[in-house]
Amino acid sequence: MRALGPAWGRPAHWNPATTGCRSLRTGRDGWFDVRARRRTLSIRRIQGCGEKVARAMANAFPGLSCTMEHRMPTGTDQPGRILLIKPSALGDVCKAAPVLASLARAWPDARIDWLVQEEFVDAVSGHPDLGKAIVFPRRRFARWMRSPSLAAELFRWLGALRRSDYDLVLDCQGLSRSGFMTRITGARRRIGDRAARELAWLGYTDRVDASDSVHEVDRMLQLVRGCGIDAEPDMRLYVPEASRRDWMEGAGRGFADASTIALATTSRWRSKAWPRGRWVELAQHLLDQGQEHLLLLGAPSERDEVESLRNAIGDSSQRVHNLAGRTSVGEMMAAIEASQLVVSNDSAALHMGVGLAHRGVRCVGLFGPTEPSKVGPYGMDHVVVRAPLPEGGTVHYRDRSLGDSIMRGIPVSAVVDTIESVRSGDAEA
Repeated sequence: MRALGPAWGRPAHWNPATTGCRSLRTGRDGWFDVRARRRTLSIRRIQGCGEKVARAMANAFPGLSCTMEHRMPTGTDQPGRILLIKPSALGDVCKAAPVLASLARAWPDARIDWLVQEEFVDAVSGHPDLGKAIVFPRRRFARWMRSPSLAAELFRWLGALRRSDYDLVLDCQGLSRSGFMTRITGARRRIGDRAARELAWLGYTDRVDASDSVHEVDRMLQLVRGCGIDAEPDMRLYVPEASRRDWMEGAGRGFADASTIALATTSRWRSKAWPRGRWVELAQHLLDQGQEHLLLLGAPSERDEVESLRNAIGDSSQRVHNLAGRTSVGEMMAAIEASQLVVSNDSAALHMGVGLAHRGVRCVGLFGPTEPSKVGPYGMDHVVVRAPLPEGGTVHYRDRSLGDSIMRGIPVSAVVDTIESVRSGDAEA
């Protein structure tokens, strides 16, 4: 029997990152590479589904092209209207601020809007480079299949997005929903990560290779470079004036001239949360050292948990304050801005502190199963206290069997030493 022509495996011309698939070559003996042929047929089926979706969208939204486009960035376009898509989560929204700043610096005359979830609008609405926050009521629209009125409202929302007539759209989320929204805009240039998941790349005209970037911020800034402009790692966040006023007149009354430290003690994932007993010990140490006020941050659903922590600290002098559920996102930003220091698990409060460093806020971040070089405080490795990982070094924060076993590796003394170093200015700038 004659030997097979091409070697088994991926053929040289195969490029899964592009939308086009050439016909499969044959070997000199006429044999097909069967495995590669199956892969080719599979991706053609995927593309066929994408094209059907695109045609359906074109019928619903006249003028929307269903052509599978791809064009490389030229850097010569001068867009008048730009849309940044980064709806969630709160910490990730904070980390996307450099994208907005970079676009504004390159095109100061352009209007730059930001599509963001309703509950996170405050995180971006105070930014001076923002044109308008496009509010995405995700929780409300989640029920659209069970409600004809909500379905109609969703289609009106999508229609308004389409009619906004954007010239350039950057999808910094890289998931199916954001890819769909990107496509719906009909913008001439729609830029996203080549490695975007859930077929989000079907919505892009330009797919940028960000594989060399490690940190999430760097990956998003690579999309900026894909526009043909320079990226500016400007992490600054800005507290909306209304939120600052609400804070000063509400939960923050009495703290204006006081020394405060904000503690973000909770986490959605137990594996990322420093044990409660360690927080109690740290808080008592800070109070013993003369700290005037400690602000305990948290979401409304965490209020009871935070109150239990406050009781465990034993605050007889009323210097520990439970703010969980008492502040909006904007007011929480104002609380952090009013603090000299924020100590946090790997959570949104930490990235707010990074964004408000230009207001004099200092940060200390506590990390365990998550990798600071990927998701930590950008450009501030010196403020990270990292728990040692088990032998092998590979764990995932979603592994519920971990509990707080990794975070228990962070002693209180290490956190105290880092706090003292940061506050004294001995840590690296």
